Amino acid sequence: MKIAIGTTNPAKINAVKKAFERIDSQEVIFESHKTESNVSEQPFSDEETITGALNRAKNVLQKTEADIGIGLEGGVTETTFGLFLCNWGALADKYGNEITAGGARIKLPNEIAIRLKGGEELGPVMDDYTKRNGIRHKEGAVGVFTNGFITRDEMFQHVVKLLIGQWKYGEGR
Repeated sequence: MKIAIGTTNPAKINAVKKAFERIDSQEVIFESHKTESNVSEQPFSDEETITGALNRAKNVLQKTEADIGIGLEGGVTETTFGLFLCNWGALADKYGNEITAGGARIKLPNEIAIRLKGGEELGPVMDDYTKRNGIRHKEGAVGVFTNGFITRDEMFQHVVKLLIGQWKYGEGR
């Protein structure tokens, strides 16, 4: 089975590979490609984040000869309780099936929320906040704000497992 991942982000690639380790005994070949989400650089709702993930899955599937395309998108969503980190994934297969799933949410600190509402993107804001570079390619905001208990790849791995479970269930119907 060939799986195309719609990103070159190491944390997201690692999440997909780890999630598919347990799918079955057949050989799985992975390839990753920079793929457009066709949404804002900083998705600002569940709907926009889902759309970005689905676009990445379909776009990477179209540009490859893979059996499955996976798209993962991180975003934020406003609630009456504050601005929350959100993450969504999508799986598109060569038969035209499209599946989506969402993951963990945590409230972002007000100083981060204010900057995002002002038009900045979470990745650079987190780099500035932590005084480090490449947070989005490593533990992510979720890793920073959970003190490493949950990292970005673990968060996305959970979403990919939800996608795989739904996809495998659909195959068996």
